[in-house]
Amino acid sequence: MRIDQWVPALHRGDAIGDSARLMRDAFRSWGHTADVYALELDGDLVGDGRRFAKWQPGSPADIVILHFALPSPLTPAFREHHGRRVLLHHNITPPEYFVGWDEELARICRIGREELEALAPHCDLGLADSEFNRLELEALGAPRTGVLPICLDFARYREAGSPVLRRMLEDGHSNLLFVGRLAPNKRPDDLIRLASYWKRFLARDVRVVLVGKLPRRRSYYDALQALAYEEAFTPAEVMFLGHVPHDELLACYQAASVFVSMSEHEGFGVPLVESMLMRVPVLAYRATAVPHTLGGAGVQFREKRLAEVAETAHALATDETLRAAVLAGQDRRLEAFAPERVLGSLRSYVESL
Repeated sequence: MRIDQWVPALHRGDAIGDSARLMRDAFRSWGHTADVYALELDGDLVGDGRRFAKWQPGSPADIVILHFALPSPLTPAFREHHGRRVLLHHNITPPEYFVGWDEELARICRIGREELEALAPHCDLGLADSEFNRLELEALGAPRTGVLPICLDFARYREAGSPVLRRMLEDGHSNLLFVGRLAPNKRPDDLIRLASYWKRFLARDVRVVLVGKLPRRRSYYDALQALAYEEAFTPAEVMFLGHVPHDELLACYQAASVFVSMSEHEGFGVPLVESMLMRVPVLAYRATAVPHTLGGAGVQFREKRLAEVAETAHALATDETLRAAVLAGQDRRLEAFAPERVLGSLRSYVESL
């Protein structure tokens, strides 16, 4: 049997693309013909992934898996496909988060949600990387649904982090880390405000480290920089690192005191799993997919009372007994995302089609 995966873009270091390649390798190990097709892909991935223009339909028994995360020409191609169809939903950010900041991105998100509504009823199986996303597929009329977390290669997180960046960050400051696109739904502004309370009332040696792709439009980035300035932070105290190589990402986790998520919309939250892998205590706003990904792990809060959240973050950074207890809980939760467990679920889903 042939199992092809379609992704809009295949970039090294992108969680969806990396997961698709791990899935492809698993399919091949189970005796299937399998490839990953993308509308665009990094030059160094040509030959690993394949361009979608080269995809050819096979037999009706073959399977196509569409990783859906944004609108693209893959949507009509998937609807017209006559083989077995699996929709793997990675979530679309609600467009209202971008209104006033990036109207084009708001429009793209609106189209994406419309395309998802059109696709959900027309698949043999609707998979989602979280229960939050699965419920959305179910509400949209997908005939059969299930949960398949994003597959992470745990071995990559045991590699060495960048020694230069790690030395710079390990200077006695408490590092409050967040990893994710610099976007309004992630609410990095709330993290800056939390750090401001910490600096004024708890201890002066605090730093915010923001890792993730910078916005397409400068207005939101400029507003965050202005907020940091207004809260009396220097550029060394609120660091906007943008997208970083894997060894620098590891260094950020290795130097982190606490991973703090103030995000109001997550479809899965890969950095939550990465934090558990890197044994960084997680403090997270309990919204959308976050409680489904963390389960009962980490420390989760329902209301953004910044003083209380800052006090909790400080305790996680300084109280070794509390920190050890939280890390032990995260270690237990991490078992749910072990590659062999995720791929075992994938195999069961494929065999059930």
